[in-house]
Amino acid sequence: MYELPVSNDDGSALLSFEALGEDEFGSLDPAVPLTASLVVLWSGDSCLMVFNRFHQAWELPGGMIDPGESAREAAVRELAEESGQRADSLELAGVAKIRVAPDDRLEYLAIYRGRLASPQPFTPNDEMSDAVWWNPTEPLTDLFPIDAALATFCP
Repeated sequence: MYELPVSNDDGSALLSFEALGEDEFGSLDPAVPLTASLVVLWSGDSCLMVFNRFHQAWELPGGMIDPGESAREAAVRELAEESGQRADSLELAGVAKIRVAPDDRLEYLAIYRGRLASPQPFTPNDEMSDAVWWNPTEPLTDLFPIDAALATFCP
């Protein structure tokens, strides 16, 4: 298990993870924006990680919430765009508070947990070059520590 804070090599840090429901987004600190959604997608005892061409690292699928889009809609869209997967079930696991380097800004991330019985084959795209079903008990080279921690927080 991971102890907070968890930091990536660039200095970004996972400061907290709070389990809450989508109806509780209003209870978050209004000075810290909710900017993105990530998906911890499980198939059996393995979690989906995608390899980001630009960061040259494994990460959870997800990304920015577009204007007019809900956190859930962003999670579904980003999961499909980055991995070609559609979860059989998807629920909000909680909200992560991160400090983004190098400008030291605070952001919230909506973290969704999903299940998938029959994964689809991965097709590389402009952003992601590969995908792997990762068992958190095994090492994965070039995995962002923040994403690894979030996966273990959302079994």
